[in-house]
Amino acid sequence: MDSASASGMVRGYTVRGTVRSESKGKYAKNYFDARGYNDKLELVIVEDITKEGAFDEAVKGVDGIIHSASPFVPQAEKPEDLIEPAVQGTVGILESARKEGHQVKRIVITSSAAAITVILPEPKEFSEKDWADSVVKEVEELGAKDDTTARVYRASKTLAEKGAWDYYSKHKGEIKWDVSVINPPFIFGPPIHNVSSPSSLNTSVLFWYQTVIDESPKPKEHLAYTNSWADVRDVALGHILALEKSEAGGERIIISAGGFSWQEWLDAATSLSPSPLPSHKLPRGLPEITESPGDKVYHVTYDKTKEERILGIKYHTKLETTRDTLEEFAKRGW
Repeated sequence: MDSASASGMVRGYTVRGTVRSESKGKYAKNYFDARGYNDKLELVIVEDITKEGAFDEAVKGVDGIIHSASPFVPQAEKPEDLIEPAVQGTVGILESARKEGHQVKRIVITSSAAAITVILPEPKEFSEKDWADSVVKEVEELGAKDDTTARVYRASKTLAEKGAWDYYSKHKGEIKWDVSVINPPFIFGPPIHNVSSPSSLNTSVLFWYQTVIDESPKPKEHLAYTNSWADVRDVALGHILALEKSEAGGERIIISAGGFSWQEWLDAATSLSPSPLPSHKLPRGLPEITESPGDKVYHVTYDKTKEERILGIKYHTKLETTRDTLEEFAKRGW
């Protein structure tokens, strides 16, 4: 269960969500019941999404599917331990839909901008035509010697998405549904998951917490780091729109609000008055980094033409995302 489920219910859909355990299902049910969606949610437990037929029952009788789950491999000793489950989990839901999803019209898959970008010395704007093939090649060449989790993650997202497109192309003549893929960059914003402490947040939001709220000094190189981002609620809405818009069929679509530097997030947080998180003295960082807007260059940006044409998302601003995230952290006592 994720923010896409919430967006779907807000737009009037009945959602059949999958959870990995009964305890996670209980939290999801209580969360959505408290918001008046008790009649809009059905839960199915899928403990291991890499098992053959894992989604066979879940896809029966549904009109659309959003696949945002990634398998969790706590002790991966080699790249294959991360890559193979990612590919199997993605292709597995397509196989279940081919066998049992007789009403399915579209499947929207969450990929990542990590399947698009490569690290270059100069700033670059990427588009849906780009693939991180060079990262896959690096991982293949290094094999078990590759202990860089970020690189292996990027390779896993690339190969999982390619696996989905290959499966769709191979079986296109025997299915009634099509595929759309969403590729977001860093995802920030207020979490809805059952996490007991900041250390349990997903990677992007944990980075955000550690930078914006943690008072320990940050080096200039970190605060000046740039990339691109999107609010989790906008990414969720993008998945729903990709289900609804006929033009999204057969497309991979980048969802990005634009560029960011970490210092910009600190500037946004310290500009809010009164502070949404009064229990913390938020760090100011190095404001001089952002005091010359004419020099602003983001190292990684994305061509948003396709998203604007097909989905037309109105994105949250950094200030809105910062305020809402800090308010959520305050509610959780963090």
